Amino acid sequence: MSVYQKEYQLAQTAPQDFWQQQAQKLPWYQFPQTILSKDENGIERWFADGELNTCYLALDQHVEAGRGDQTALIYDSPVTGTKVQYSYQVLRDQVAKTAGMLAELGVVKGDRVVIYMPMIPEAAMAMLACARIGAIHSVVFGGFAPNELAVRIEDAEPKLVLTASCGIEVNKVIPYKPLVDLAIMDSRWKPEHVVVFQRNACRAELTEERDRDWQMLKQKADMYPCVPVKATDPLYILYTSGTTGKPKGVVRDNGGHAVAMKYSMETVYAVDPGDVFWAASDVGWVVGHSYIVYGPLIHGCTTVMFEGKPVKTPDPAAFWRVCNDYGVKVLFSAPTTFRAIKKEDPEGAMLVDYPMPKLKAIYMAGERLDPPTLEWVQEKTQRPVIDHWWQTETGWAIAGNPVGLESFAIKPGSATIPIPGYGVVVLDETGEEKQANQQGYIAIKRPLPPGCLPTVWRNHDRFQSGYLSQFPGYYVSGDGGYLDDEGYLFVMGRIDDVINVAGHRLSTGEMEEVVGGHEAVAECAVIGIHDDLKGQLPLGLVVLKDGYYSENGAIEKELLQKVRSEIGAVACFNRALVVDRLPKTRSGKILRRVIRQIADGEQYVVPSTIDDPSSLSEIEKVIN
Repeated sequence: MSVYQKEYQLAQTAPQDFWQQQAQKLPWYQFPQTILSKDENGIERWFADGELNTCYLALDQHVEAGRGDQTALIYDSPVTGTKVQYSYQVLRDQVAKTAGMLAELGVVKGDRVVIYMPMIPEAAMAMLACARIGAIHSVVFGGFAPNELAVRIEDAEPKLVLTASCGIEVNKVIPYKPLVDLAIMDSRWKPEHVVVFQRNACRAELTEERDRDWQMLKQKADMYPCVPVKATDPLYILYTSGTTGKPKGVVRDNGGHAVAMKYSMETVYAVDPGDVFWAASDVGWVVGHSYIVYGPLIHGCTTVMFEGKPVKTPDPAAFWRVCNDYGVKVLFSAPTTFRAIKKEDPEGAMLVDYPMPKLKAIYMAGERLDPPTLEWVQEKTQRPVIDHWWQTETGWAIAGNPVGLESFAIKPGSATIPIPGYGVVVLDETGEEKQANQQGYIAIKRPLPPGCLPTVWRNHDRFQSGYLSQFPGYYVSGDGGYLDDEGYLFVMGRIDDVINVAGHRLSTGEMEEVVGGHEAVAECAVIGIHDDLKGQLPLGLVVLKDGYYSENGAIEKELLQKVRSEIGAVACFNRALVVDRLPKTRSGKILRRVIRQIADGEQYVVPSTIDDPSSLSEIEKVIN
C-alpha cells in the first residue's frame, strides 16, 4: 500500500485517530479530549473541548520559538510603487496594536467586524487582530457595490466596519468611504464606528460622528494579548460571491480550520516553514483567507501580498517578476490569471528575464483548469502545474495532487485524487454510487473533515437544505463530474452546466476543452441555450490571442469542425462567436449563467461581483 493510500484509508476508517494526530502538530492552550462530536443541530464538530487562538498560531508561536526575525509578510504594490517586508516579530507587534485599537472601540470576543479593504498589509493585520481578540471578521471584497456591502452588514451585524480611504485598480483610484457611507445608510443595522486607514492616493473625509482615523487610533493603542477561544467558536464569516437577495455566510471555526490549514500546507503544497508561498488572490476571497493569511503563517512560511494584476501592472511579466524577486517556491492562482498572461504574451517571451530559481510548482483552482492553459503554462515555465479543486465552503482542497505525501501523474482535465479526509463519491439522482467513468453529482461522505463549514451564519436551515438534504449522509458539492478507474476526479462544472441536447446529456466543460485547444483561442466559454426543437443547443464564445484574427469567420468554422470531429455530431455545436472579452467576476470566474440568460432573452441581474459591467452589453450585441 502506498503512502497516500495508507493515509487516505486511515482518515476514512479512523478519522478521530487521524485528525488527533494532525491536531498534535499545533500548540493548543487546552488540547481537545473530544476529537469528534455532534452539535445541537446534529452536525459533526471537531475538537469541541479544545482551546486555542488562531492569531497565536499564526504569529506568537513563531516569535516565541526564536523565529521572530524571519520574514512573515512581503507586500509588493506595483500600483503604488511600494515594497515592504514584515518580520514575524514586527507583524505580531503591529497586529497586537491593531487588536488594542479594536478593544479600545469596545470590540470583544464574539463581536463581528466587517473588513472592506484593498490588498494592503493592514487588511491582513485587521483579520489577525480580530482573531487575536476572538472577534469574528467578515471580509467583503473592496470595491463591492454599496448594496452588496449593506446586505452583508445587515446579516453580520458588526460592531465596526474597518476600511481604507481608497483602492487602486491598475491606474484607477476608487474612493471607498463614499461606498461605505451609502451602504450604512441603506442598511438596517448601524455599526458603532467606521475606522478608515488613510492612503496617500486619496484621503477620505471623516465627517460622521462614527468615523475614526485608523493611524491615530493605532498610534495610541496598547498591545493586546491573545484571547483563548473554543475550537468550535467562529473565526470568520465569508459571504459567497454571486448571491442575490439574502447573502449566504459561510462560517469557519477556529480549531478545525487551524488543523486543516497546517495539514494542507504540508500535504497539498509540500512547503516547509521558511519557504516563500504566494497565493495570488485577494483577501476578499476564500483563497486569500486560507492561503494569503492563515495557512502560510500558521505553518511558519513567508507569504506574499500583491496589490496588482497579472497584466498591465505594468506588463504580463508581473507574476514572474514577483516569483523571481522573492524566491517564491509555490505560486497559486486561478486559471484565468494565466489565460490573461497567455493572451498578451502568447510565446511566453517575457519569462526569459525571470529564471525564478526557487519556483517548484504552480497551483491552480477557483474554476475549471482547461488542458490548453495547463499545457501552455507547463511548457513555458517548465514547472509542474497542479490543478486542485475546492470551494469557499470547504476552505481547503477536496482533491489535488498530494505531493507532500507522494506525487501522482498529471491527467489534463483532472484535479487528481481526493485529499485524505474527503470521502469523495459520484452519485446518481437516487443517491446510488456511479461506476467509474460515469458522470453524476460529486458528493462527500460525512463527517466532513476539519476546516469545512458547520453552518451558514444565522440560517442553519439554508445549510441543511442547500448542502445536506438531497443525499442524506453526504455533503453535495453542486458540481458534476466523474471518478475514472484509477480514482482520478474529473470536475466537469456546476450541475447546471450539463446541457440536454435532444435527450443527450452533454458537458459544456468537455466542449470548452476542445475549443480551448485551438491554437488561436486564449479563453472560451460554452453555454447551453434554449432551442424549441432540441431543448438546448451549445453556444461557444471565444476570445482570441493577441495577433490572431478571424477573417470571414474562418476560425469559427474551424472550431465547429474541431468539436464535431472530437466529440461528434451529437454535440450539435453549430455556433461559435468571437468576442473581445468574457464577462467575469472579480475573482476571475466566467459568468456563464448570466450569458445564458442574455442568450435566452431572459431578464438578468448584473451580479455585484462583476469585474466590468460593460462586458455584458458587448455580449448582448454579439449574441443578438
